[in-house]
Formats: sequence, C-alpha cells, structure tokens
Amino acid sequence: MYEFIDQLLYGLKNTILVFVLSCVLGTGLGLLIAILRNSRRKIIAASLQAYTAIIRGVPELLIILLMYFGGTALLSAVFGGYVEINAFAAGVTALTIVFSAYAAEIFRGAINAIAPGQCEAAMSLGLPQWQIWLLVIIPQMVPIALPAFCNLCISLIKDTSLISVVGLTDVMRVAYVGAGSLRAPLPFYLAASAIYLTLTSLSLLSFKLIERHYAIPFAKRLKR
Repeated sequence: MYEFIDQLLYGLKNTILVFVLSCVLGTGLGLLIAILRNSRRKIIAASLQAYTAIIRGVPELLIILLMYFGGTALLSAVFGGYVEINAFAAGVTALTIVFSAYAAEIFRGAINAIAPGQCEAAMSLGLPQWQIWLLVIIPQMVPIALPAFCNLCISLIKDTSLISVVGLTDVMRVAYVGAGSLRAPLPFYLAASAIYLTLTSLSLLSFKLIERHYAIPFAKRLKR
C-alpha cells in the first residue's frame, strides 16, 4: 500500500481542487440565480425555478455522466472528429451546476427571511438596486444561510468521489485501483474514508468559526 501514497496525495490534490472550484463557482452562480428568482419578469423567474427543480431532481452521478459523455459528443460533432472532454473539467462543471441549484434555494430562502422593511428603508434613502443588494440584503442573508450552506459544502466534499467514474484520478479512484491491484480493498477504502473524514471535519471546524463570526447578535447571546 505504501507504493500508492504518492498517488493518494495526487488524488487528494485533485479532490480539493474539484471541491474548491465547484464551491466557488457554484456559490456565485447560485447567488445570481437566487437574485434573478426575485425578478419581476415572470419568464426569468419561472425558467430559473424550473432549472433548480430539474437539477435537484436528477442524481448527481447522472449529471456527471451526461456532462462527460454529452460534452464529448458535442465537441466531436462541432470539430468533426472524436474529441474527449477532460474528466476534471466535466466533473467541476457538473458539480458546479448541482451545487448552484441547491445553493440558490438556500440563498432564496435566506433572502425571503429578511424583513421587507429593510429594502423599503433603503429605497426611501434613494439607494440604487445594486447597493441595496450589496449593502443591505446580502449582509443580512449571510448569517441566515450559513448553517444550511455549511451542510451543502460537506455534501459537496463527498460528492467529489463520484467523478472517479469518468476517470479522474481522485482519492476514490486511487483507492479503487489500489484495492483491485493488490486485492486488498479494506486498507485502501479505510484510507479513503479517513481522508474524506478529515476533509469534512476540517470544513465543519472552519464553518463553525465563520458562523460564530457572522452570527446574529441575539443568537450569540443564546449560545453563551
């Protein structure tokens, strides 16, 4: 098993990269979707509602497979020859789409929990719409959305293991190959479990510190 340590470290690097990129891109896209869901244009709001409903209703593994094989078919048709999409790019894109759909619903619920009077007061002061979002809505949305967003990030860490099915050399892929090569599944899968448990534990600790920093004052007093 010691021969696979370097490969496990390389797989860990890929796992962390996939998580960070999918989380950052998915958060930005999810916030944009949540903002546009409040649009007065019913077509935009309905389209984005359908988007989140469809993505949340389809298994993550299926979306990864569709992105990988569908992207390969699309690129092959465009360039007139077989072009295989990169497994890393397909995985990040698929997980970004999935993460954004769930994050959008979390952000939308947090936005709707803000008292309407806050926006009305900002409008009465003559603030433009972008300043209302940036200075009034989003700062109040963050403490409300953080607990659910933390759980979503933990799920994303575990979902990165699904990309191994399209050939990405991540922690799960290395464990699978090592278990098959040495006919010793237990040590490799236990090592993979320990790695994922470490990543999720570190994420939980980080988000607890962030939640404590952004917690609503009344909630801080209750925790004490």
